[in-house]
Amino acid sequence: MAVALSTLDHVAVGDCVRVGDVGGTDGVSIRLLEMGLTPGVAVRVVGRAPFGDPLELEVRGYRLSIRRAEAARVTIEPA
Repeated sequence: MAVALSTLDHVAVGDCVRVGDVGGTDGVSIRLLEMGLTPGVAVRVVGRAPFGDPLELEVRGYRLSIRRAEAARVTIEPA
């Protein structure tokens, strides 16, 4: 299971966590927030491509694929 102050790119497939914060103020971090990765929301890692990039997430009832570098911006908490 993920630990507090970890990031979304370190979560194992099948684990469920909560978003703590999305780091940064650039366009990428704003877009992550717009796609539903807001503080407190539950996220489940559904899959990972063969080389680990991208990650497939289940957020708010839909599937979302993001790059590992983008997932590294998302601080997580245990669900």
